[in-house]
This record gives sequence, C-alpha cells and structure tokens, in this order.
Amino acid sequence: MTEKDIFAAVTDRIIAELESGIIPWNRLWTGVSEGAIRRSNGKPYSLINQLLLGKPGEYLTFKQCKDEGGKVKKGAKSKMVVFWKVLHREKKDASGNAIRDENGLPVDDPIPMLRYYNVFHIDDCDGIQPKYTAEHLPATASPVERAEEIIAEYSGRAKLTIEHSKQNRAFYSPSRHLVSLPLMEQFEDTAGYYETAFHELTHSTGHKSLLNRFSENDGAAAFGSESYSKEELVAEIGACGILHELGLETTKSFRNNAAYIQSWLSALKNDKRLIVSAAGRAEKAIRLILGEQEDTEEE
Repeated sequence: MTEKDIFAAVTDRIIAELESGIIPWNRLWTGVSEGAIRRSNGKPYSLINQLLLGKPGEYLTFKQCKDEGGKVKKGAKSKMVVFWKVLHREKKDASGNAIRDENGLPVDDPIPMLRYYNVFHIDDCDGIQPKYTAEHLPATASPVERAEEIIAEYSGRAKLTIEHSKQNRAFYSPSRHLVSLPLMEQFEDTAGYYETAFHELTHSTGHKSLLNRFSENDGAAAFGSESYSKEELVAEIGACGILHELGLETTKSFRNNAAYIQSWLSALKNDKRLIVSAAGRAEKAIRLILGEQEDTEEE
C-alpha cells in the first residue's frame, strides 16, 4: 500500500463514521483502562489511532498473538494503525552537492513517511488473556483542580496571557499571544468552559515560539478557508483529547447536527491528508500543554 493509499484509507474510515452520525474525535480514549492500548507495552495509541480503532482494550498483531500461544478467531478482521517512519538522507543543494555543517559533516534531511500495520483486538483472539486490567489510582486532585493546574503551568511555561471578560466569543490572538475567554458563569456547565479554554489553548501552541504551526496569515484566516479548517480541526481534537484525559465529559449535543457533520465531511473529502495531519498536530499540542513527551508506535 502506497503512502497515498494509507492517507485515503484512514480518511475513508473517518468519513464513514461521520456519515453514520458519529463525530469520532468526540469519543477519544487515551487512558490505559479505557482506551485502545498496545499489548506489547500497555501504552495508549496516538490520537489518530484511537480514532481508527474505536473500541477500547488491548490490540496486538497476528504474530504477537501467535508468539504468545494464542490464535486469531476465524473471520476476525484486523484494523489498521499508522505511524511515521523517518527516512534519513543527506541534504543537497540545487546542484546536487551534499550540504555540510560547520564541522564538515553532511547535514541530515529527514523525510517522514506514513506507514501502517494491522492489529486485532484481544477479543478477537483465543488462548490469551488481557495483560492490563483497569487501573484505579487514587486521585490527587479533582478534574477541575487538575485542569486549573494544567492551564496555570502551561500558560506560565508558554508565556501565554489568559484574560476573561463578559463577552460572547472566545479567541486566541497570535500577534498578542493571548487567549481571551468569557467568564465561567456565562457557560451552561463547567465542562463547556474547559472545552472552550483548551480549544483556544490548543490554538496557542501554534505560536512561533512553541510549535510554530502558523504561516504568516494563519492567525487571520477567514472562516471556511482551507487554513481555518485545518487549524480548527487541530483545536477540536486537542480539546477533546485533554478533556478525556482529565475526565471532564461534555455531551456536545449542540454539535451533533447535520450541518456541523457535513462541514467536516466536505473538508475531509477535499483533503485526504487533513485528518492525519490534524491529529498529529493535535497530539503534539496536547503533549506540550500537559508537559509530556511523545511516543512512537512502530512495532
């Protein structure tokens, strides 16, 4: 399968869910006890693979199942997970000559390539039992307290200004590196406030001093434009991922409407790389906000 085919397969899977009325990033799972995890090490899959796998629990390859003395059930269907494989080559100039650094060593020119492998849910395997049971660790803080800690820690580390005022909009200003939010009492529920806050905080990670995600005009991108759609999807997925990690759930009922779903269907059908790119960028944003390191998923 070529890289183009992989992008298309991933996008078609997400489109199928949207067409059935499901917004897949609204049900992201990232925790060990509730998310899709790798049997090899118990770690949760990345955001894009959580979207693809859907069902929580342990996943393993056909070979891993066989090596553990198990057997994949007849008729069981595997699911695709994707990862980035970085190919290294020497960077060259316009004349085809190798570019060297100040020490005379060749400059590396890494090329990320999307790759995939197939996995089965443990329920599709006979002869093996789950390794990782639900973990109920003692909570050190409530979800709201933890959310406030994350916001304070990240904004300080990112040198981000956060302001609140009585208003009917929320936004991130790249030029001022500022997030502006309505007052908490203006929201119908606490989860709605934090969903909005983390949506804007995810936008803020694109600042040139952080993940440098914006082109010169992205901060002023018009509603409905290509750059607007890309960045909005990053913020959507980022906010959902953080809310689930915190255990702050929201029904999002106001978003489960035909017009909202159709807008993402149109965007994804027009750009087969959009969902993979957005989920990858959201993953980086979430790890930055939470102060965590990313992980590779190559088996």
